[in-house]
Amino acid sequence: MFEFARAIPEDAGVSSTSIVNVLNELDKKAVPMHSILIMKGEKLIFEKYYTPYTKDTLHRMFSISKSFTAVAIALLAEDGKLSFDDPVAQYFPEYITDSSHPWITEMTIRNMLMMRTCHASTTYKVNMKEDWVKSFFTVPPTHKSGTVFHYDTSSAHTLCALVEKLTGSQMLDYMRARLLDHMDFSANAYMVKDPFGVSMGGSGLMATPVDVLKLLYFLKKGGRIKCSDGHERQLLSKELIDELTKNSSDTFVTAPLPSEAQGYGMQIWQNEKGGFVLYGMGGQLGISIPSEDLLVMTTADTQGMQGGNQLIYNAIYDNLVKQGSGLRPQNSESPEASQSYQDLLDYAHTLSIAPPRLPENYIINGITSSPYTMPVFMEKLFSRSDSSKNESIFSAAYHLEPNKNSFETLALIISDSGSGTMTLTQKDTQHSITFGIGKMCSGLFPIYNTPYTAGAMWPRENILYIRAHLIGESVGSIHFELYFEEAEVTIFMRKIEETYFSEFEGHLHGLKD
Repeated sequence: MFEFARAIPEDAGVSSTSIVNVLNELDKKAVPMHSILIMKGEKLIFEKYYTPYTKDTLHRMFSISKSFTAVAIALLAEDGKLSFDDPVAQYFPEYITDSSHPWITEMTIRNMLMMRTCHASTTYKVNMKEDWVKSFFTVPPTHKSGTVFHYDTSSAHTLCALVEKLTGSQMLDYMRARLLDHMDFSANAYMVKDPFGVSMGGSGLMATPVDVLKLLYFLKKGGRIKCSDGHERQLLSKELIDELTKNSSDTFVTAPLPSEAQGYGMQIWQNEKGGFVLYGMGGQLGISIPSEDLLVMTTADTQGMQGGNQLIYNAIYDNLVKQGSGLRPQNSESPEASQSYQDLLDYAHTLSIAPPRLPENYIINGITSSPYTMPVFMEKLFSRSDSSKNESIFSAAYHLEPNKNSFETLALIISDSGSGTMTLTQKDTQHSITFGIGKMCSGLFPIYNTPYTAGAMWPRENILYIRAHLIGESVGSIHFELYFEEAEVTIFMRKIEETYFSEFEGHLHGLKD
């Protein structure tokens, strides 16, 4: 059985208070975290999942998938099935013609691993209804291969297709047999596929945070680990792992954040502390800090949050490295250390995806709005009735004006105990979103069958803001801002999700029934 040994932070030389500081800093910045795991040396010293996430919840890891693809390519290289310096076109002759551009035909697997392809962006996004792999060879190139760095997800997707072509199996299945089963990788982990049946090696991994931490640990150990059967094995050569994780490409020209400006290896980023990062959109981060012998794994949803990933990096770096308080020697048996650890346990027990709240120091006319009560203005607009639970129920219905997504009606039901339901009717579909006010409520989006957890607040007496966090393959959020007047409502909808939920974008206007 492959399982990380566990220790309280103080026994590993880390202050529990420093971990509390990480959690508190992320909370103050309203970063929507889903999990945080911390390893010091060989010990897992902290593991927490934000409700409704649990340790067994499969999470979309987005571009961390690229790092798995790179390891799969390295395994094939070690098995003699390919060379990094092979032109990738030789493996896909079905997409090559006499008119194929030489920048494409000369492009090597190494170029692709280093994000130095001849494409400046993801090729399959040109037309996602056509063969995604074919697009990599047919979309006109923008520059010579092997030169400058441009982040290109179609490169990793094509490399994954190459793994599946050479092995005759799905990439994750190949990796299980060669590597992942030795680390007891989750049996139900999988990769989302493109419309043509190819695993999305650039963004499709569905796995637990511990699964990714295991790969991070494997890379940190140079490929040599004690396997699930109790025997120590070199599962991939240290030389190949050094190739994957070293700084091989410059990223500072295009980097949007300081922590993405430190360079790039082979589908693996560099970080500000001399280590490397398995990086996925939205705060999926596997961070190695060699100087401190630290590994940190996070999952989150920072999409649409300017600089959100940097906030995660900063919270970790400012509190868990030497210039912070995190790594000072601790006496784990002292009363202070015992209290510090108990405070960490108490704090961690409360962690969950939080309902929306106003930014820090956000004051309107000298008053901070309460997220818990029905404003007096809204009580006048809504119909009121009493339920058998001794609570008041407020309701209102609106007929929506013609709109591009054919939403026809809006109905709202809100109780004074802090829960509500918003229903948007669209042709034959009722989109009902259950939400809490000052708390979270869970549900399932129709059509997509995507679980969510949603909360709301009244930022002003005539504005209701609802935010639904998506859970599953579609990590993201759907936002609704409802502006009420005497007999009408204006709704602004915004979806922050990569692929779906496009009907929840734009504005609606309705008149009260």
